[in-house]
Amino acid sequence: IALSGILEIKPVDAKHKSEIKKDEHGTLVSANSVGIYHDHFYIYHLDLDIDGVDNSFEQTNLKTVRVTDGSSKRKSYWTVETKTANTESDGKITIGTAPAELAIVNPNKLTAVGNQVGYRLIPGATAHPLLTEDDYPQIRGAFTNHNVWVTPYNRSEKWAGGLYVDQSRGEDTLAVWTQKNRNIKNKDIVLWHVVGIHHVPAQEDFPIMPLLSTGFELR
Repeated sequence: IALSGILEIKPVDAKHKSEIKKDEHGTLVSANSVGIYHDHFYIYHLDLDIDGVDNSFEQTNLKTVRVTDGSSKRKSYWTVETKTANTESDGKITIGTAPAELAIVNPNKLTAVGNQVGYRLIPGATAHPLLTEDDYPQIRGAFTNHNVWVTPYNRSEKWAGGLYVDQSRGEDTLAVWTQKNRNIKNKDIVLWHVVGIHHVPAQEDFPIMPLLSTGFELR
């Protein structure tokens, strides 16, 4: 994802930063011109269907184990613990709170040595919403509350913010659909990945913003 273009500008009386005495909600980028603080959120609807439609979502957590039985002079090591999500609640992931590997797999198809066939989600830099959940724009944009969501495939559930996001009251969003807490294990499922950027404008972003980039990988 590569961002460029024209900043949203707000006029102010100040011609120098020293003249600003209150929060103007942005950066003075030129005389009388403030570039507004803002967010960019992108959500990807990934209907992977790996070797068929019966897929599962796995989270492999990396955890530290303390050596206490005297079996080694080492004091600790790390290992992994894999959990398969059973319902939509299990598939809501906020990236960055703990190290983990996230993958969509086909539990019905194994490699020659017995590993599941699948794709890992390799996130880029993550962004979490800074608005409170009861704030009006956040109610409409509640799909940003988590970086990863997993739902059973439903043809009518295509747009995470609802069909008419600018005119909605948040009643038809990904966050609302997942309250049903449907089964997602060994099902035709969709992985939703939210990619975000908090943009604090710099003077160099005005008048034409140079490239600001982020992304993710499916491996």
